[in-house]
Amino acid sequence: MATKTTETKTPGTGTQETKIPESSTMPTSEKKMQVDNAVVNKNEMKNSSLHKFFVSSLKDIYFAENAIIDALTKMEEAATTEELKEAFEDHQLQTKKHVSRLEKVFRLIDEKPEKKECEAIKGIIKEGEEIIKSTEEGSMTRDAALIIAAQKVEHYEIATYGGLAQLAITMGHDKVADLLETTLQEEEDTDYNLTEIAETFINFDAEQED
Repeated sequence: MATKTTETKTPGTGTQETKIPESSTMPTSEKKMQVDNAVVNKNEMKNSSLHKFFVSSLKDIYFAENAIIDALTKMEEAATTEELKEAFEDHQLQTKKHVSRLEKVFRLIDEKPEKKECEAIKGIIKEGEEIIKSTEEGSMTRDAALIIAAQKVEHYEIATYGGLAQLAITMGHDKVADLLETTLQEEEDTDYNLTEIAETFINFDAEQED
């Protein structure tokens, strides 16, 4: 912090110099934020390579979540058991909430919600479509295969949200990090529930099919 020096006269002691801290001369238009022990200019943060990567990744998962909504409709229709149909329906409703939550994340960082085509999720969804084509309708084998396909989607989302949440923390976006971590926990719960459905009876019944 800059200082200015003033001279004061005290009887019998002569002239003394007193250093008084000056207030910051930074223009008020420049917003600053605290990240750990460092003060970072908000405009500089938005222009950083890490911020640009963060936004690009958000657009990637925003595209993915919207694509997953449509994919889950097809998977629900193709599923054999009511348990799995309900699981896919619940997951679709949850995914719609995730889309809304991502839109809030974009607003918090002053960015426009946009989709960036995600080749990874397109490939995973295509694999799920191939499973539907290659398995017998009404079979437990199809349900077992659909669960694996759905869990591949979950694992992609878990990896993405986990990484983005940590980046948000690093950049000082605490509210954003909280939202991303909430979605991460929900994705992990869905993955666990799918495993429970598979292990309860679907995998065993599929093993009994010719």
